[in-house]
Amino acid sequence: MTPSRGDSLAKRMNVGKISKVEGYKAPEKGAPPNVPGGNPPGPQENSLSNELDRLAGQIPDDAKKKLEEIKDKLDVFKSKLLAKFEGYVMGIALLPPDKDDDKKEKVNVLVLMDDSDSQKMTKDELRERLSGVVKQIAGDVDQNLVPDTVLLTEVWQACYDARYEMLQMFAMCAPIHDTGMLAALKIAEIHKTMVLKKFEKYIVSYILAGSLVQGKATPQSDIDVCIIIDDTDVKKMTRAELKDKLRAIIIGMGIDAGKMTGIENKINIQVWILTDFWEGIKEANPVFFTFLRDGIPLYDRGIFMPWKLLLQMGRIKPSPEAIDMFMSTGDQILERVKFKLKDIGMEDTFYALLTPSQAALMMYGIPPPTPKETPQVMEDVFVKKEKLLEKEYVEILKKNINVRKELEHGTKKNLTGVEVDRLIKDAEKYLKRLNELFKEIERRKEEEGVLHTYESMITVVRDVLRLEGIKKAQDKELVKLFESELVHKGVLPDKYLRIFKEIEKAKSQYSSGKLEKADIQKVQRDSRELLRVLVEHIQRKRGIELERTKIHVKYGSNKYGEVVLLGKQAFIIHDIDSEHREISKAEVTPEGGLVKTQASSLEEYEQAVSKVTMPEKAFIKEPIFEDLKGIFGKDVEILINY
Repeated sequence: MTPSRGDSLAKRMNVGKISKVEGYKAPEKGAPPNVPGGNPPGPQENSLSNELDRLAGQIPDDAKKKLEEIKDKLDVFKSKLLAKFEGYVMGIALLPPDKDDDKKEKVNVLVLMDDSDSQKMTKDELRERLSGVVKQIAGDVDQNLVPDTVLLTEVWQACYDARYEMLQMFAMCAPIHDTGMLAALKIAEIHKTMVLKKFEKYIVSYILAGSLVQGKATPQSDIDVCIIIDDTDVKKMTRAELKDKLRAIIIGMGIDAGKMTGIENKINIQVWILTDFWEGIKEANPVFFTFLRDGIPLYDRGIFMPWKLLLQMGRIKPSPEAIDMFMSTGDQILERVKFKLKDIGMEDTFYALLTPSQAALMMYGIPPPTPKETPQVMEDVFVKKEKLLEKEYVEILKKNINVRKELEHGTKKNLTGVEVDRLIKDAEKYLKRLNELFKEIERRKEEEGVLHTYESMITVVRDVLRLEGIKKAQDKELVKLFESELVHKGVLPDKYLRIFKEIEKAKSQYSSGKLEKADIQKVQRDSRELLRVLVEHIQRKRGIELERTKIHVKYGSNKYGEVVLLGKQAFIIHDIDSEHREISKAEVTPEGGLVKTQASSLEEYEQAVSKVTMPEKAFIKEPIFEDLKGIFGKDVEILINY
């Protein structure tokens, strides 16, 4: 039978002559220091020169001399100990000198050992035998080395028993070898002391959690601590305000503790209020159950430990409601995955192909057509007329639009992963070819000169300004309006104003015959970039404004509907979650009511939306509320921030 890790630890306590360690090599000059902070060093480092140099800068002169004398001996002691108990030594640290040691000859050293899987002897017996071995190693190096061997389970048991004095020892120690636990206990104890000094009245428990206490820690692991705040007697503020206020201060204290100890950017602080923690346990929240099962209380007012023991006894059990909720979670997540796959076909790949296609047509000089018309216009212009594009690429665009249509109409319910992969690969192929098309259009446009580029750009800029409320503008005002309405208001970055000014300047230079071919090429490149940004802004703005015309409602047994106000006409989608959407249309009266409601279709709705360049401002007036009751029923509710 393969010996367990605990059995191995026991076997390694057979003490012989160990003053000479086989394979031991003196540390090289300049080897990496074992500094607490940053990523906790692993057990393989073989030099503590830099660490002791750092410690020397923080102690009196008489202690510095003593430190220099023992530096090499500590290095040998550490190396021998690691060679004897490789994988079990979690930390070695210097402790303050004893007050009774008048000559300060003794060097107190803390040795933290991992005994979590020791099985063949009691903890007391294991500690006694380990201490004997460690003392013999120390004595062989120097008789003044006084090691104090501590088992990890002893530390945890002291915390369970509310004996926190041992933690103060870790706060005062100076680590010279650490796999991460010493740093965690050191910064956690210092941070805990700061928090209790300021907020002891509110702190219920201060818990060390995460991978460190689960035995899964790596040198890169964070130091996870959780603080539970008593909110059961809050009178002057809400519970949320109490949590937010204390959380901000407590996290700030964590930063201060990191600077004090040199263990920066490692402590990860969670702050929970007591009522939320209790609700989480009742609802069988896995986060709280794991925290309760594995957490180590570095401070507890009698709340955490009773719950922990009740959990171990099997007395804390999920409620039937929690079990039902978790049973349904899998189906819900799976449905969400299916929806995301479906959304890739309906939205992501659709617009990834459509937007650049419309930009190509606009660059050619044609206003962007509706999504449904775009493939045919692409074929007529670039395939048949200009012979710049192969028909197979138009077929890719058609196929993507058809997939979206099938999903929208419900004739296709879902997309498989294989279908999504095919859509993405086709989209990549299409966009690669479209980039080549842009270059060819650009080359041809160079021959037409800068004037056409300028006029095309002016047309698009006017469209964008109209979206921002500028209905009319003279050519000489466009640069100024572009700056005031688009750049200064944060719609576009400054660099696009510079590009627009350069295009304006290039037009003047071209008219006077001062523009070289290289300048023309630069204008074409810049105009293409600006055109792409403006087209994306037009589509984004139009989408946002269209969304603002929608009234979202809830009715019946958790059904959701929409009313889309398009000027004097409105479209009613009765159930947005239904695969076969029922759509009606109605006239919008001057008073804001809905009249002459009749059946419509998805095609008619899409045509109406595509004809709207920019939706009119929609005002919700009193008559519409009664009309909504007539359409959806008396229990209809209007949803805000849906």
